[in-house]
Amino acid sequence: MTHTAIYRRLLGVILLTLCSCSAHAQTQIALLKYNGGGDWYANPTSLTNLIGFCNSQLNMNLNPQYATIDVGSADILNYPFVHITGHGNIVFSPQDIDNLRTYLVSGGFLHIDDNYGLKEFAMAQMQKVFPEEKWVELPYSHPIFHQKYDFPHGLPKIHEHDNMPPKAFAIFHEGRMVCLFTWECDLGDGWEDIDVHNDSPASHLKALQMGANILQFVFNKN
Repeated sequence: MTHTAIYRRLLGVILLTLCSCSAHAQTQIALLKYNGGGDWYANPTSLTNLIGFCNSQLNMNLNPQYATIDVGSADILNYPFVHITGHGNIVFSPQDIDNLRTYLVSGGFLHIDDNYGLKEFAMAQMQKVFPEEKWVELPYSHPIFHQKYDFPHGLPKIHEHDNMPPKAFAIFHEGRMVCLFTWECDLGDGWEDIDVHNDSPASHLKALQMGANILQFVFNKN
C-alpha cells in the first residue's frame, strides 16, 4: 500500500469514526505492539478496566474489547486511540516510523505510559517520528487535567519509581497534540485489577479518572 493510499484510507476511517460517534456506535481502542525487547503486553487488565470505567462513568460506549496492533501495520488506521506500555527498550523500524507518522498526522493519537524504564527509549523513538517537533511538558492548567475530573496538580502519583514527581509530556503537530507521554505516574498499573498491585481503592480510582480524562480530551477536545 502506498503512502498516499494509507493517507486516504486513514482520512476515511476518521470520517467514519466521527460519524460512528455521533450515531452512538462503538469505537475500539488499541494496544500497540512494538519491537526492541520491551514488554508491550504488560498490564493485561488495564485497558479493559479503563474502557469499562469510561463506559459506565462517561457514557463513552467504547468497544469492551481492545485490539492489539503492530506499530508497522496499516490496520492501525482503524483505531483513533492507541496505547503503549511496558518496561525497557522500544525500537521502530523505518517502516514503523513512516506508518506511525502517517497515522498521527492524519488524526490518530498515541498515549505512552511509562511502566518503568521507557522514557529514554520511547522519547527518542518518537523524535524519529517527528524530528521537527520537540517534547513539551504540559502545565497543570492544560485542559487534559480538567475534563470530567479535575486534577489541579497534574498527573496523580500511582506508583513510586525514582522518587520523582509525575510529569506529562506531549508532542504537538500543527497545533494538535498527537502523542502524550505519562512519566513517574504509572497509570497503567493503576488501571489494572486492584488486587494485581494491591493498590488502594483511592489510587485505583484516581488512575481510572485520569485515564478517562485522556480519552475524553482525545475524542472531544483535541
